[in-house]
Amino acid sequence: MSLLPQFGTIVPSQTQSLLATNYLQWNNNGGAAGVPGNFADFAQQYLPEIYEAEVERYGNRTLSGFLRMVGAEMPMTSDQVIWSEQNRLHISYTDVELGAVDGTKQIVDLNNAAVAGVQNVISINDTVVVLDPTTGKEAKGIVTESGANAGSLLAADSIKIQVFSGQTFTALGFTATGLKVFVYGSDYSKGTTIGAGAGNSAARVSVEPVLTQYSNSPIIIRDQYVVSGSDTAQIGWVNVATEDGTDGYLWYLKAESETRLRFEDYLEMAMVEGELNASALNPLTQPGTQGLFAAIQDRGNVETGFTAGGGLAEFDAILKNLDTQGAIEENMLFLNRATALDFDDMLAAISSGAAGGVAFG
Repeated sequence: MSLLPQFGTIVPSQTQSLLATNYLQWNNNGGAAGVPGNFADFAQQYLPEIYEAEVERYGNRTLSGFLRMVGAEMPMTSDQVIWSEQNRLHISYTDVELGAVDGTKQIVDLNNAAVAGVQNVISINDTVVVLDPTTGKEAKGIVTESGANAGSLLAADSIKIQVFSGQTFTALGFTATGLKVFVYGSDYSKGTTIGAGAGNSAARVSVEPVLTQYSNSPIIIRDQYVVSGSDTAQIGWVNVATEDGTDGYLWYLKAESETRLRFEDYLEMAMVEGELNASALNPLTQPGTQGLFAAIQDRGNVETGFTAGGGLAEFDAILKNLDTQGAIEENMLFLNRATALDFDDMLAAISSGAAGGVAFG
């Protein structure tokens, strides 16, 4: 007669020695040789050493605070936010076209593309700078006529300029289209008045400021963490630490804390990555929201095909363009769109010269 299953035999020893005959065998390797596998791989002869602190393998994984750091946060309580942005203080025009030559004067069409809403607000005797972005040429002059004048072939959105050098823009080698005009002052003869008459006495254009309005809608985001009632009193043996500085030994608080942190990251990343939903196929589809990246792509300055490996030439060109925008130290945001989901990877990609898109707004 025999007893099954057999777990081995304990043999007494005169000394406290670690012998296979005087200790229970827990290392049965899954029930080999007819021994049940109840304790398979549970532990060897000694209990394992457990490192109580959780290893932060990925470092700080939160993204919260980015929008706060760049000053791009604004609280709201309504279903829509509408705001107005200032336009330029000084008068300037782009995509300007050269017209007919009249002696040493030349007609300039301020609205060559016939853009709706563009008005001629340049007055007679304004001093202007005309820039040719194609060749880099620049010339200054004074406006002698402005607005519709049938006798000199001027249209409502045209002006006539006398270049200070005595030559016309065409004679100076300016490109016929794509020019820029900027008003930097005015120059009147002594003893003249404005408000009536012609020439030095002609009335000036009263410039009314125009604001550009934008609107955006909020979105509702949700997350959830569920814990069983029987698990709320369970104590773990790992000292967990979270990115918000808390720690503890209750395992379910670790999951709750990460759910909260993940929700806060989603809250911010939705504001960064958000897109307006232009699809009208499903009437129940949410309208979306315009995030930071989408706003920069829509109305910011975007450099495509950027690579830092090409040297500083591209940076110089970008900074030169931003210098014309004003207050770049307050409004410049450098982003590598291809790796925007991880700001650490983004900075690494930029420093290593990885190709991507660079957005400035």
